[in-house]
Amino acid sequence: MDKIFKLIKKEELRQKQTLMMIPSENYAWPEVRRAVGSILMHKYAEGQPGRRYYQGNQFVDEIEFLCQERALQAFKLSPKKWSANVQPHSGCPANLAVYHAMLEPGQKIMSMFLPDGGHLSHGWHTKDKKITLVSKIWRVEFYKVDSKTRVFDYRQLEKQAKKFRPKILVSGGTAYPGEINHKRMASIAKKAGAWYLADISHEAGLVIGGANKTPFPFADFVTFTTHKTLRGPRGAVIISRKEYEEKINASVFPGLQGGPHLHSIAGIAIALAKAKTKSFKNYARQVVKNAKLLAKLLKVGGLDVVSDSTQKHLILIDLQSRGTNGWVAANALEAVGIITNRNTVPNETASAFYPSGLRLGTPAITVRGMKEKEIKGIAAWILSVIAHVRDEKLPADVKTRAIFIKSFKDRIAKDKFLLKTKRQVKALTSKFPAPF
Repeated sequence: MDKIFKLIKKEELRQKQTLMMIPSENYAWPEVRRAVGSILMHKYAEGQPGRRYYQGNQFVDEIEFLCQERALQAFKLSPKKWSANVQPHSGCPANLAVYHAMLEPGQKIMSMFLPDGGHLSHGWHTKDKKITLVSKIWRVEFYKVDSKTRVFDYRQLEKQAKKFRPKILVSGGTAYPGEINHKRMASIAKKAGAWYLADISHEAGLVIGGANKTPFPFADFVTFTTHKTLRGPRGAVIISRKEYEEKINASVFPGLQGGPHLHSIAGIAIALAKAKTKSFKNYARQVVKNAKLLAKLLKVGGLDVVSDSTQKHLILIDLQSRGTNGWVAANALEAVGIITNRNTVPNETASAFYPSGLRLGTPAITVRGMKEKEIKGIAAWILSVIAHVRDEKLPADVKTRAIFIKSFKDRIAKDKFLLKTKRQVKALTSKFPAPF
């Protein structure tokens, strides 16, 4: 057996025996994995279905047309008013395609501040450095959450937008626990003379499932990845108003990328069909129920839950008041089989690599069938693990930090309390098998 397949087998076992609680990760449907691993990966199909630059596209054209149709149907949109491009390889190029289609170099974008929950693809930069390609091409200004409530003040956002006058106003991100008021954002964009782009990469499945509010009909463009709450493969979709269809299509190809990944498009089409079922709607609502309960229990347990709760699938914890940070907590939780990720928080005082926050979510554990009873146990484990390592301090000095990191990882691998918790987590995962 090739070493690659041995490593895949090890990863399969890791996924089965741990709790996948990074909110951007999920289990794809078995049918999705079958489509993505199919012979469709052999085919080139540059261009749009029905207008390709290669021969032999009779059947893949039908697949892509069907995927476009299902994308619009999932959000109950008319093909006379809206258009779906299902070719972007991921979320970053999907957003880039919208900017590329609608803006000239140097024009303005206004988006959410990254440490407050925004995303790199929305033009992240610092005062001293243009970090992303988007920030190097366009002028990007960020809006922030209120420093006290850590949620949006739309009145302040509107004042900023009217002053800055962006051409595109972007909403969405990776670590904002609240729902976006899309109607208000669209109104702000209109008053500022901007188009409104709603990035619902995290919430797409929740929106289709009826657990979160829809950005339609308010947005001009909606982008989303397909592997998070939607349970599809890695990929992305751009839905735009019909009048922008040609610009968006030309921006994706030939503007930014070559041939589409037809195997992924087939997987997206399957996920979109699944998302319209009653069972998926029940799943989407349970994801939010689980997240809200988990946030409540963590708050009662003494953790600082950003915005006090969540309205969707993810929770952000600020660990500054506990005297520890996200790196320490995430590694200790991984040692017991609870997989989360360290993350920046509003009013962040630390670096992006060693931030003060912890981000976690409920999409994948809900797929496994876990509900309120299991959430209570998971919350207790999280609280006990964070309390167990509360005295571990990450040194500021680089050399001392390197020594600490090695020592810390060695210690948590042998820690009796953490090993006991790991056995308990493993026992839970055996009762709720992963869907593969």
